[in-house]
Amino acid sequence: MSTDSLAAPARTAIEQCLNLGAEETLVIVTDDARLPIGQALYEVATELGADVTMLRSPPGDQHGAEPPAAVAAAMQAADAFLAPTTKSISHTRARTDATEAGARGATLPGITDRVFRTGLAADYEAIARTSAALYEQVVDAEELRVQTPAGTDITVTPGERSWLTDTGEIQQPEAFGNLPAGEIFIAPEDASGRYVVDGTISPHGLLGPDQTVAIEVTDGRVTAIDDPVFREEVEAAAEQGGPGAYNLAELGIGTNTGVGELVGSVLLDEKAAGTVHIAIGDNVGLGGETDAAIHADGVLREPTVTVDGTPLALPRPAVD
Repeated sequence: MSTDSLAAPARTAIEQCLNLGAEETLVIVTDDARLPIGQALYEVATELGADVTMLRSPPGDQHGAEPPAAVAAAMQAADAFLAPTTKSISHTRARTDATEAGARGATLPGITDRVFRTGLAADYEAIARTSAALYEQVVDAEELRVQTPAGTDITVTPGERSWLTDTGEIQQPEAFGNLPAGEIFIAPEDASGRYVVDGTISPHGLLGPDQTVAIEVTDGRVTAIDDPVFREEVEAAAEQGGPGAYNLAELGIGTNTGVGELVGSVLLDEKAAGTVHIAIGDNVGLGGETDAAIHADGVLREPTVTVDGTPLALPRPAVD
């Protein structure tokens, strides 16, 4: 297979984001559906002279499902890892164990060739600056309220948990993030209200102009989902891994000013500057306490965010 068109973004991931050294070990975790991207990363790392292993398996059944034991062991033993996979392994024990063992790395859940080429062409220094400025405005917040024209009105309480940034700089031991990058996020201690996804959500992808998914939340728990397809996915995760699937897991704000429009990939769309995403399910890897078999993000368009009563100045795309 030809990976020529993927070589440049692969080089950005390996050299700029990971800053991989020739003496280091790298594990690439991929699956049958994302093999070209995995192969491109493998080729660039091999050219660099690093000790590279690529592990390939069938696509997982669910976001947040644990990878095979052999994959988990390899990630934990490596200096660095990259995981272009169909289903996310970001919020798994395998990933957190690897990070705690000192490995640095990034997951690329649901990555496509288009998203890989677009998202890894971003200005990561600009993303870091934008993220830092936004972080300073929310770091001490006691309460955030998110509203949208589609009907979102939800209030979250950070409590004692910390805001985190995802800027694509994954160069120190135990560093972890998504690629493409660009967000600040938190696993709030509490939340109540209603959020209406009108952007992107799995398994639908990019929602149509008149399509939404509305989710009711009370005391940090999902109490109602109006979309039967998404509801069935959450119910299946609850049957597999317990009631943590109904946890309000994350509030995030996109800071990637290079993303000008939503494309239907949660991985990229949640990073779009000026959007908010809210997730349910697992948040152990985000500083929360809920271990679940799912982590499902929904992207909200045109949000207004109020921090302790003061409107937050959200970043905007640098391109239309």
